[in-house]
Amino acid sequence: MFFFDPLYFVIALPGLLLTLWAQWRVNSTYNKFTQVRNARGMTGVEAADILIRQAGLQGAVDVQGTPGKLSDHYDPGKRTLFLSPEVARGASVAAVGITAHELGHAMQHAQNFGPLNFRMAIVPIVNLGSSLGYIVFFLGFCLATQAQGSSLLMWLGILLLSGTALFSLVTLPVEFDASNRAMKMLEQSGLLVPQELQGARSVLSAAAWTYVAAAASTLLNLLYYVMLANRASRR
Repeated sequence: MFFFDPLYFVIALPGLLLTLWAQWRVNSTYNKFTQVRNARGMTGVEAADILIRQAGLQGAVDVQGTPGKLSDHYDPGKRTLFLSPEVARGASVAAVGITAHELGHAMQHAQNFGPLNFRMAIVPIVNLGSSLGYIVFFLGFCLATQAQGSSLLMWLGILLLSGTALFSLVTLPVEFDASNRAMKMLEQSGLLVPQELQGARSVLSAAAWTYVAAAASTLLNLLYYVMLANRASRR
């Protein structure tokens, strides 16, 4: 049966294990450095105000709170940094590091960073593909033994799903660059002492692995559908 194909678990298992490990690592690293108070006792919001001024983005970037844990993000449409309660009000090493990372995205937006612009441009296509891709592929798979041309339908589904893989791949340079910008800002600003900088780097490095894991899982899933399509086409 399509839903219980052992091949899927063989292909998807490495991605699943990597994802679980990445989630464990980011949570454990975040929890560790959330408990480490930075020497200046500066909260995420206070750090954001200073870094925004130093980056010359006064009036161009807003800062607001958002509920949840590790829900911090930058919204290009609203030009706003959304900080979770622990980051916004916390005076930890993790709070300052995460704030700087999200401001890195704001700097990318202000400077028309190519990968970020490309990622924003393909969002509508990715959303459409992720909604229709599975339906189109599954329809083609079900018809594979009954109708000629169903193979083409499967490949159309794969093409629609490939947008998600492309999105996850282009996310990698966006996130890595934001972290690099964050560390440069923190080093130049003096908000964290050298030992604290290492803690912030550890938090951002752990977070980066979640994007690597997401890309790997997406590509492995896509590989599975390609293999299914090839197998069905040979019948």
